[in-house]
Amino acid sequence: MKVHVLGICGTFMGGLAALARELGDEVAGSDTAVYPPMSTQLQALGIELCSGYAAANIATDVQQVVIGNALSRSNPAVEHVLDAGLNYTSGAQWLAERVLPGRKVLAVAGTHGKTTTSALLAHIIDACGGAPGFLIGGVPGNFPVSARLGSGQTFVLEADEYDTAFFDKRSKFVHYRPRIAILNNLEFDHADIFADLAAIKTQFHHLIRTVPSAGRLIVNGEDAALAEVLAMGCWTPVERFAIGPCVDPKVVPQWQAQLIHADGSAFRLLRHGDVVGEVGWSMLGRHSVMNALAAVAAAHAAGFEVRAALAALTDFRGPKRRMELLGEHAGIRVFDDFAHHPTAIQTTLAGLRAGGRRRVVVALEPRSNSMRLGAHSAQLAPSMADADLVVMLRRAELPWDASAVVAALQGEGVAVATVDALLAELEARVRSGDDVVFMSNGGFEGAPARFAAMVAARD
Repeated sequence: MKVHVLGICGTFMGGLAALARELGDEVAGSDTAVYPPMSTQLQALGIELCSGYAAANIATDVQQVVIGNALSRSNPAVEHVLDAGLNYTSGAQWLAERVLPGRKVLAVAGTHGKTTTSALLAHIIDACGGAPGFLIGGVPGNFPVSARLGSGQTFVLEADEYDTAFFDKRSKFVHYRPRIAILNNLEFDHADIFADLAAIKTQFHHLIRTVPSAGRLIVNGEDAALAEVLAMGCWTPVERFAIGPCVDPKVVPQWQAQLIHADGSAFRLLRHGDVVGEVGWSMLGRHSVMNALAAVAAAHAAGFEVRAALAALTDFRGPKRRMELLGEHAGIRVFDDFAHHPTAIQTTLAGLRAGGRRRVVVALEPRSNSMRLGAHSAQLAPSMADADLVVMLRRAELPWDASAVVAALQGEGVAVATVDALLAELEARVRSGDDVVFMSNGGFEGAPARFAAMVAARD
């Protein structure tokens, strides 16, 4: 089949394009934001990338157009597809029809940690000999691609609550019909499509309705919002994971962790109160340990041995742009991180702070739709309490007052209007012994790699 993917450089749609190519389809795609790591992966697969959404980019003999949820009416490619009467579908529906039938689907849902937990789960199952298929919203460190069909029965899927397409406003994850679902956490996000947290809870409950009674829900026992979703109705056995107590004091989590090191780099795994084993690994932060608990529990629910799953964590490498160390020069470490929500920012910085006494410097681009709309502006300064210095990109189109956030910081802060000014500010202020973390869910105009090169030049 000849397929054209609109929005192909998004992490989900890029993975989908890789799966289509593996199925034998002739694949091309269009996008406006073409940057690594997804553009690199697609080019390596020999998939043709068209810049922009001109109608002429779509071949006249294309048999199906797969439309990403970032595209809406008035987009020239969308208008051409509709006017020409071309066969079109959403990415989630394509996946449900072409890839998932006959597979045991393990879906990873939640506001935070979906990509890392999906990568963990795929790595664990692979290390245990399960040869899983997967589609992960990023490039995992243990695999050369973000998506593959796999030869095993299982398929690991990052399950996003964002809407499906301009013609299908359901959350993408309701299409996947998982056998096992991880519910990592739940907070308000995606302010561009959800009015409030209650609206997101409704979508998560729709997901729960699709999990069979013979399946399993792996749920964060510390999360009050998820407890409220379960109270709306649940027909599937639930296993909870936690480090601390569950929000319901009557509930004892089946899966627990005890931190051996405060930074989360080593922990002890318990199942039903009994110690299974200990692990030391490369990840940092309490949130990373929670992700590991969820992944081990889901792998066990899929039939894999717990101790083998725990052992697999030792050589886990995090996905690109999830606290990815770009380089260390002149005593300065430069990280690239996808954090785009105050809770993700806070937990990431807390993990970094727990790792030692180095100074923490944050370069922040408020880029997600919720960030740009100001939905999280009041929580931004508290989320960066562990930062000694914050350099914040305040683009001209940002509709809220970034200076108020900077003024409320516990450490030093400055807001600048351009990426060039941000890099200049960092160059002037950063010194040996600093950890510099770039935080954005977009390309950030290549700022992380550019600054890593600037630091390397100091050596």
